[in-house]
Amino acid sequence: MSSFYSIAIIGGGAAGVFAAIAAGEASPGSKIQVFEKSSTLLGKVLISGGGRCNVTHGCFDPHELIEYYPRGQRELLGPFHKFACGDTMEWFTDRGVDLKIEDDGRVFPVSNSSQTIANCLLEFAERAGVVFHMNAGAKRVEALESGGFHLHLESGAAHTFDRILIATGGSKRMWDGLKTLGHSIIPPVPSLFTFNIRDPRLKDLAGVSVPMVRITLPVGGFETEGPLLITHWGLSGPAVLKLSSFGARWMEQQDYRFHISVDWVPNLGAEDLFEEINGHRKDFEFQRKRVVSNTLYGLPLRLWKALCLHARIPETANWSDLSKPLVRRLAETLSESNFQVVDKSTFKEEFVTAGGVALEEVNFQTFESRMRPGLFLAGEVLDIDALTGGFNFQAAWTAAWLAGHAIVDRSFQGE
Repeated sequence: MSSFYSIAIIGGGAAGVFAAIAAGEASPGSKIQVFEKSSTLLGKVLISGGGRCNVTHGCFDPHELIEYYPRGQRELLGPFHKFACGDTMEWFTDRGVDLKIEDDGRVFPVSNSSQTIANCLLEFAERAGVVFHMNAGAKRVEALESGGFHLHLESGAAHTFDRILIATGGSKRMWDGLKTLGHSIIPPVPSLFTFNIRDPRLKDLAGVSVPMVRITLPVGGFETEGPLLITHWGLSGPAVLKLSSFGARWMEQQDYRFHISVDWVPNLGAEDLFEEINGHRKDFEFQRKRVVSNTLYGLPLRLWKALCLHARIPETANWSDLSKPLVRRLAETLSESNFQVVDKSTFKEEFVTAGGVALEEVNFQTFESRMRPGLFLAGEVLDIDALTGGFNFQAAWTAAWLAGHAIVDRSFQGE
């Protein structure tokens, strides 16, 4: 019996190409073929990060890393102990790509060009003997009773392989095909989106950002903290994107119509905030200051003015002019501004979905299907997604590295 496998990898994106390299380097005698439906490899790599490619994130503790994954936290902990952000950085650095960690933790090539990452991957795929088939879309995968698989292409051609890895992202056709192979598919819903809000408080505030707020979704039970950006259509920024990601499925069930509460001063409790603001009425330094014109807590002046006017603070009022009930209303406005979300918007060029192959049907030591031995899965075909910042790519690199090694190793199946 040959000690080598014939391997098909369906999908020429980040996960597919990385898995092909891992398999080719681990087993030089195995024949690794990648089938890509389009004429371009690594499409998302090339456009990610505004064309700079946010390769991974500077988070080196697996227990911290999994907190960025609304779906897949428990399953990814073990894999991240084997191949995580530091390993990804070392992999590219060892192959001649200089990387940098930016202030927010995101990792980019020093060249600031995604082409650097793509060129590296393609060079080492060639060195590993990987064969690419372009414009070769997969129609279906057929499991053979004797073992192995037939891969049927859209062109009508069919090929036989010992093992197959599927890394086709959110492909409905491939998900439907996986159902016929016994897998359950969690229906996909959008993740990572911004909130459409029509509210007079936000009028003319587009572009205003706040470094730290707390957003609560009272009915859904979700809460996040982080920077917030006011846009022409509503609210965006890391705090909103994180909330949309963790609440993706619940929000879809609500048809993207729900209430949120924004705490603009999250470091102070509501009563402490009131006491502090109320003290300004008798504080000599504040008494003669006009309330609306002198912002507090680092809030942008335009936003501060809008919140004061919403609390019905007169534009000409000084702190000494305010009544205690008026101060109470201002404190409540700052600690609990309620907004009605009426729809969602996709975040820039990113489009991430929550959904895919049910995670309990995958062996996360190898990323092999529990339903079909010899079938492996990596990338967004799985019900795993993450926040922005290089985390989705990291999940892809990790799955691809482990699957790429397992797919050419007989010991994983006791063969």
